[in-house]
Amino acid sequence: MNVQIQSVKFDADKKLIDFINAKMGKLERFAENAIGAEIFLKLDKDNERGNKVVTIRLEVPGEDLVADARSKSFEESIDEAIDALKRQIEKHKEKFAK
Repeated sequence: MNVQIQSVKFDADKKLIDFINAKMGKLERFAENAIGAEIFLKLDKDNERGNKVVTIRLEVPGEDLVADARSKSFEESIDEAIDALKRQIEKHKEKFAK
């Protein structure tokens, strides 16, 4: 699966990129037919709810699955977004299994 990581208005460090690639590798086991993924990392001004925003767009045949998450760290946001994608993948599989 081709994974593209884009950080908006800042440079993501190697440790964060390695973390994302490891998590996406695990997600690939759930979505065997995934073509690719785009991950957007963004810093927001809202410190109350968390200023680290992650959007993941997973390209699967038939449609694209999108998950957003916001928290106080990018790692936590990545985990939340991937959990949401796992739920969407299960629904997607059920829909096309019938």
